[in-house]
Amino acid sequence: MTADRDARVLEELVGEHGRTYADEAGITLKDTPQPLYRLLVLAHLLSARISSSIALAAARELSDAGLRDPHRMADATWQQRVDALGRGGYRRYDERTATQLGDGAELLTERWGGDLRRLREEADGDLARLRELLQEFPGMGPAGADIFLREAQAVWTEAAPYLDRKALQGAERLNLPQDPDELLKLAGKAEPAVLAAALVRAALEKDVREDTVEKAES
Repeated sequence: MTADRDARVLEELVGEHGRTYADEAGITLKDTPQPLYRLLVLAHLLSARISSSIALAAARELSDAGLRDPHRMADATWQQRVDALGRGGYRRYDERTATQLGDGAELLTERWGGDLRRLREEADGDLARLRELLQEFPGMGPAGADIFLREAQAVWTEAAPYLDRKALQGAERLNLPQDPDELLKLAGKAEPAVLAAALVRAALEKDVREDTVEKAES
């Protein structure tokens, strides 16, 4: 009975909230330089102590301003980056983040030729090393690296299944198992990145949890 209940909860959760943050930010994720870079920027923005809706809005504003690759990000003025972040409502951290995005873009260009796939090659299939390399970007701590890998697992299969602490916190709050393999089994055909995003929303939003459980148990 418990397994049936858990499967229903996950089916409801994924059905209603199984949209990746990259998709919500307008990023069609592919294993190519520009979408991966835009995901890196999104992960950076989402890792701050700020609402995900504001981080997503700021990511879209940066994209609309043409700052979709590290070359354009680095070439933009600091004020242009600040202004784009401000239009997205990303005001508490806009000045520091504008500096970090510029410095990070220069690092990516100088060390990996502007292509995150080269960073992936340097990690050589070692997930722990990949996570360490991501944290070399200014402002990208463990949380930012986790966000990137949660989403990138859709195209970087060596990272899958990647259900980090925040995703497993969502499972815990829904009274679900906290073993990634068991969660994937219960979720059926749900892609790991989609499942992870849904569980993160459950961790962050009380309404998501309550609505999901109510519908699954009715």
